[in-house]
Amino acid sequence: MAISNTTAPPPTRTATSKGWVSNLPSIASRIYFFLIILQVPLFRVPCRSGMCSTPIHVTSSQLVASEIFPVPVVKALLYPGAIVNGLVRNMTVPRWDNVLSIYNLTSVKEAPAVVDLQRLEVLAGSYFSVAGALVGILKPGRMSMFGTLLVIWGLVKEGILGKPTNTDPAKAVYVYPTMLLALICAFSSVKYDMKKVVRSAPARPIVKPLKSSTKSKLK
Repeated sequence: MAISNTTAPPPTRTATSKGWVSNLPSIASRIYFFLIILQVPLFRVPCRSGMCSTPIHVTSSQLVASEIFPVPVVKALLYPGAIVNGLVRNMTVPRWDNVLSIYNLTSVKEAPAVVDLQRLEVLAGSYFSVAGALVGILKPGRMSMFGTLLVIWGLVKEGILGKPTNTDPAKAVYVYPTMLLALICAFSSVKYDMKKVVRSAPARPIVKPLKSSTKSKLK
């Protein structure tokens, strides 16, 4: 009695690629989260605390000035990036009490709000970018993409269109190459339902004339 050895076929390359594509939004969301929370420089723009280079810095300066959230919450947002920057620059871990002074946020309440009001797109985009990075860890969505596009539009408007006008070269707007990586991750973190895109419209039934109507036409 012969026993046939049947083995399961190896997984095809198409199935592997489909699995990688399905995990792309979560991977992109994690990369975007680390770009934002670790304060990788994305741009350079004037803000209420001086010059800001990350969405968290812009958001924190506004939060401290407006007192919307308690100071410990703002410190919790800034501290991971402060640790990374301290280790990279001089191999030291900053103290929790010195976080606001490191980012020049101790006297931000006395700074004029005109600086932020002139760059509402960058301010609103930074809010959405930070919120999208935090929410994207649990559920990837469109918030980070919307925030990144707002920031880019604000930087383009000031850098190319010259609004608002800036006469100080030291406070000129600058965009780092890492902004491209943030933009790619923001777009990749959005889940697109390809089945709905590929799915064709349902076929419409062909209406056949009734027999009585055909007979009446023949008469």
